[in-house]
Amino acid sequence: MLDSCQNAQERWGGVHQLIDRWLKEREELVLAYSAASAPTTAVTTNEPAVQKFCEVLVDYVSAGHFEVYEQLTNEAKAFGDERGLELAKQIYPRIDSITEVALSFNDRCDNGDCRDNASLVAELNQLGRLLHERFELEDCLIEVLHNAHQEQSTAAV
Repeated sequence: MLDSCQNAQERWGGVHQLIDRWLKEREELVLAYSAASAPTTAVTTNEPAVQKFCEVLVDYVSAGHFEVYEQLTNEAKAFGDERGLELAKQIYPRIDSITEVALSFNDRCDNGDCRDNASLVAELNQLGRLLHERFELEDCLIEVLHNAHQEQSTAAV
């Protein structure tokens, strides 16, 4: 997961401060996930690492929904990119469903329901797979909704 995060930064780093910051937050999320999902004893969990992961997780999904996706959509509208907007309509619902799983996990942990190690490991594994899928979908959005427009604005100059 960390490799794909670094690959995304190499492809899109520097094209836009908002995306750069968000990709850096993605890297922090992956590192926090790795710490939270690291094996502990069969009876206990690494509660501080899980708490840190939850904090970074909420920050990351919030930035996506309330900043980045809006910016990418506005950019596509500004360039009259119907193809990009159609793709976004197809991808956003899946991202939303992954967000719901992530926020539910965070809510359960906030309520102290993440103490059962067997359940926590299974949930973290599922969430890791979903986050990987989300990163791929987000990369697709960046590619289609931002890079195409970046090329258009460079060509117009």
